Amino acid sequence: MKYDELRVMLKESGKGYDMEMIEKAYLLAEKNHNGQFRKTGEPYIEHPLSVAAILAELGMDSTSIVAAILHDVVEDTAVTLEEIEKEFNDEVALLVDGVTKLGQIPLSTQEEQQAENLRKMLLAMSKDIRVMIIKLCDRLHNMRTYEGWKPQKQRDKALETMDIYSSIAHRLGMSKIKDELQDISLRILDPIGYDEVKHIIERDINAQALVDGIVGSVKEKLHEFGLTNATVFGRVKSVYGLYRKLYIQGRDIGDIYDIYAVRIILDNMSECYNALMLMHDMFRPIPSRFKDYISSPKSNMYQSLHTSVIGRDGIPFEIQIRTWDMHYTAEYGIAAHWKYKSGLQGQDNMDEKLAWVRQMLENQQDTDDNTELLASIKSDLVPEDIYVFTPKGDVINLPAGATVIDFAYAIHSAVGNRMVGAKVNGRMVSIDYKVNTGEIIEVVTGPKDKGPSRDWLNIVTTSEAKSKIRSWFKKERKEENIIEGKAALDKEMRRNLINLSDEDYDPFVEELARRQKFNTKEELFAALGYGGLQLSKVLFKAREAWTKMQKEKEMAEQPLENKVVTAPIKKPKSSNGVIVEGLDNCLVKFSKCCSPLPGDEIVGFITRGFGVSIHKKSCVNAQSRNIDEENRARWVKAYWADDIAEDFKAGLEIVAMDNGMALAEVSTALGNMRVPIYALNAKQTSDKRLAMSVTVGVTNTDHLNSIIAKLKKTKNVISVERN
Repeated sequence: MKYDELRVMLKESGKGYDMEMIEKAYLLAEKNHNGQFRKTGEPYIEHPLSVAAILAELGMDSTSIVAAILHDVVEDTAVTLEEIEKEFNDEVALLVDGVTKLGQIPLSTQEEQQAENLRKMLLAMSKDIRVMIIKLCDRLHNMRTYEGWKPQKQRDKALETMDIYSSIAHRLGMSKIKDELQDISLRILDPIGYDEVKHIIERDINAQALVDGIVGSVKEKLHEFGLTNATVFGRVKSVYGLYRKLYIQGRDIGDIYDIYAVRIILDNMSECYNALMLMHDMFRPIPSRFKDYISSPKSNMYQSLHTSVIGRDGIPFEIQIRTWDMHYTAEYGIAAHWKYKSGLQGQDNMDEKLAWVRQMLENQQDTDDNTELLASIKSDLVPEDIYVFTPKGDVINLPAGATVIDFAYAIHSAVGNRMVGAKVNGRMVSIDYKVNTGEIIEVVTGPKDKGPSRDWLNIVTTSEAKSKIRSWFKKERKEENIIEGKAALDKEMRRNLINLSDEDYDPFVEELARRQKFNTKEELFAALGYGGLQLSKVLFKAREAWTKMQKEKEMAEQPLENKVVTAPIKKPKSSNGVIVEGLDNCLVKFSKCCSPLPGDEIVGFITRGFGVSIHKKSCVNAQSRNIDEENRARWVKAYWADDIAEDFKAGLEIVAMDNGMALAEVSTALGNMRVPIYALNAKQTSDKRLAMSVTVGVTNTDHLNSIIAKLKKTKNVISVERN
């Protein structure tokens, strides 16, 4: 996108943009991005201009266009936020700041970085929704040009887009952006599945003629009964939408009735219901396939009548009926306020529509764990919504997978805290029952002093329910939390052979608390007790501190004469993270016959002209060192250095059920673990299983064992072995 093209586009829109301010923003961005190029090779300035063009297509205002043009100058150039506020205004500065990532903040993991970036964006979004609209357009253009990224980055960004950004687009009702983000992400994550589904959609050469024929007959019917102002057109389901139903939900193609759909757009609501009766008279409706989202809108403001019918040729299709206002909201969501109403109308109404953002942030106040925050936000953003009813007929909206406990807390925290059971459609169910759309839920409550169970934290799915359970324990059971947290930590430390004397216990745990940013060990115990901090995270730090303490003790207990002798000895230098006894900075290579990793016992073999080859001690070649008299002197002692910074390659042999999805599931699982894939080969065995050989990047044997354990839990995986 060139600036001249953007300028023409803005002028032709007829919206009366502030071209003077927009041009001023362009000149500032062009000057500061000069000399910068994207991975695709194009000048960097084309990216912010392309983002601005997408916003213009959505009909956003001048301030949004300016912020889009400037959205990377603070992060990638010497321009400061204060300069932007001075040159433009505080509104532009707020939007640019909201979109700018937190790259300068040192965080321990990529997941924590991602969580903090998302928290910042949601906070800015709660103040001005345009922050997230700009960010979605930014992500959309980045995904459109993903070829410039390395393969691992493509997978990482696709997973993040699918988990977070497409879900936010759904919550904001921006279906056009959501569909494109999902389709591009799917093309990266499962190119074979993407092509298969696209082929299913396009394989019928008469598909378009079929849809056109239905559209023509529907128009004729509506006009016959006086609805001459109706607009009718066809649409085909998105690739990801069909992929999800076929491969994730496991449905048969014959059970999917909305691959093709006809949309009828009318002037008012009464005409919509009249049109519905005409369609049911014209085509045979499919039982249980009617949804009235006009009287019960979705949480993202979507309104429409949906009905699935059988056409005259016996082909099922969906009919969607809505007004023009409903259509604009369905296509553009929140952005429809700017595109079709020349600015935001009714701030109170907007505050109500964005209440879920503030609720999501409030739900995270009782957790000190960034990784849990990310998981909670992802669960709250799941696109699927469930609609259930109270006995009085009130509609409660919950995410897919929600339980009756989530339902109780969605009504009120007091109802959830006193819950002892639940009835679904008049029948008692278990406490972990997952609710379904259309069910009537009745919560059975106990006495006022009844509180929730700690086990519920492992059952509920919504961050709202988790937050309210934690809050109750934090306020009502402080002493109990300390006892529970201490007992849980002590148990896990014993299980991991971290045995502390009475003298060492308090200093050790106090230091552990400080590393987790608590003032006292009691605060640490309490956070563990009410669930505000994950035990696994504390245990990782505890193992590090224990190892360090043991080494210090060993050094202190050495005889004095040993210390005097060893002090002047020069510490051997490592090569590629390996120390070879008697050799400094020698050329080291890792043998492919056994692919040793940090954590394996190793030995070195001095080769002729190629340095030292490192083998596992258990390697067949290494075991021959005691037999081969001729080469025995060339075997040398080797061990791993303490400061290994690089990744190593490891091979895995995976056997899975060959159901067409195993390869995608393994790739997705590795992507979720942020594990780089260097090679992947698969072949079908004679017993109709899939044998995969995968080369991945790992840091040590513990990391590899963790990957193997998680892969074994992946659906359809039978076995995983290191080769």
